[in-house]
Amino acid sequence: MDICVVGANGRILLPAKIRRRFKIKEGMTIAFIEQNDKLVILPLHARYFKDLAGIVGTKGKILGSLLHDKKRDRGC
Repeated sequence: MDICVVGANGRILLPAKIRRRFKIKEGMTIAFIEQNDKLVILPLHARYFKDLAGIVGTKGKILGSLLHDKKRDRGC
Protein backbone atom coordinates (compact mmCIF):
# COMPACT_ATOMS: atom_id res chain seq x y z
CA MET A 1 0.00 0.00 0.00
CA ASP A 2 1.26 3.46 -0.91
CA ILE A 3 0.19 6.56 0.97
CA CYS A 4 0.21 10.23 -0.02
CA VAL A 5 -0.92 13.46 1.64
CA VAL A 6 -3.52 15.83 0.23
CA GLY A 7 -1.91 19.23 -0.21
CA ALA A 8 -3.05 22.74 -1.05
CA ASN A 9 -6.15 22.98 -3.25
CA GLY A 10 -6.79 19.24 -2.82
CA ARG A 11 -3.74 18.22 -4.83
CA ILE A 12 -2.23 14.78 -4.38
CA LEU A 13 1.24 13.63 -5.35
CA LEU A 14 1.21 10.11 -6.75
CA PRO A 15 4.22 8.08 -5.66
CA ALA A 16 6.80 7.54 -8.43
CA LYS A 17 6.36 3.76 -8.17
CA ILE A 18 2.65 4.08 -9.00
CA ARG A 19 3.28 6.56 -11.85
CA ARG A 20 5.81 4.22 -13.44
CA ARG A 21 3.65 1.12 -13.04
CA PHE A 22 0.62 2.75 -14.68
CA LYS A 23 2.64 4.87 -17.14
CA ILE A 24 1.17 8.12 -15.81
CA LYS A 25 2.87 11.12 -17.39
CA GLU A 26 2.57 14.88 -16.87
CA GLY A 27 -0.56 16.28 -18.52
CA MET A 28 -2.32 12.91 -18.72
CA THR A 29 -6.06 12.81 -18.04
CA ILE A 30 -7.14 10.78 -15.01
CA ALA A 31 -10.71 9.76 -14.12
CA PHE A 32 -11.92 9.58 -10.53
CA ILE A 33 -14.71 7.01 -10.22
CA GLU A 34 -16.85 6.39 -7.15
CA GLN A 35 -17.57 2.69 -6.73
CA ASN A 36 -19.25 1.17 -3.68
CA ASP A 37 -17.91 3.82 -1.26
CA LYS A 38 -14.43 3.55 -2.79
CA LEU A 39 -12.49 5.92 -5.02
CA VAL A 40 -11.00 4.40 -8.17
CA ILE A 41 -8.35 6.38 -10.04
CA LEU A 42 -8.19 5.44 -13.72
CA PRO A 43 -5.47 6.84 -16.00
CA LEU A 44 -7.00 7.52 -19.43
CA HIS A 45 -4.34 6.55 -21.94
CA ALA A 46 -4.85 7.06 -25.68
CA ARG A 47 -5.52 3.31 -25.82
CA TYR A 48 -8.58 3.84 -23.59
CA PHE A 49 -10.14 6.22 -26.11
CA LYS A 50 -9.24 3.98 -29.06
CA ASP A 51 -10.93 1.05 -27.34
CA LEU A 52 -14.11 3.11 -26.97
CA ALA A 53 -14.19 4.12 -30.63
CA GLY A 54 -17.19 2.57 -32.34
CA ILE A 55 -18.61 1.11 -29.13
CA VAL A 56 -22.05 2.56 -29.88
CA GLY A 57 -22.02 1.24 -33.43
CA THR A 58 -23.59 4.30 -35.02
CA LYS A 59 -21.06 4.60 -37.86
CA GLY A 60 -20.50 8.29 -37.14
CA LYS A 61 -24.18 9.26 -37.00
CA ILE A 62 -23.89 10.65 -33.47
CA LEU A 63 -20.97 12.89 -34.39
CA GLY A 64 -22.82 14.09 -37.49
CA SER A 65 -25.89 14.85 -35.42
CA LEU A 66 -23.86 16.79 -32.83
CA LEU A 67 -22.13 18.83 -35.54
CA HIS A 68 -25.49 19.54 -37.19
CA ASP A 69 -26.97 20.70 -33.86
CA LYS A 70 -23.96 22.91 -33.15
CA LYS A 71 -24.22 24.50 -36.60
CA ARG A 72 -27.96 25.06 -36.09
CA ASP A 73 -27.35 26.68 -32.69
CA ARG A 74 -24.87 29.10 -34.28
CA GLY A 75 -27.51 30.06 -36.85
CA CYS A 76 -25.45 28.94 -39.85
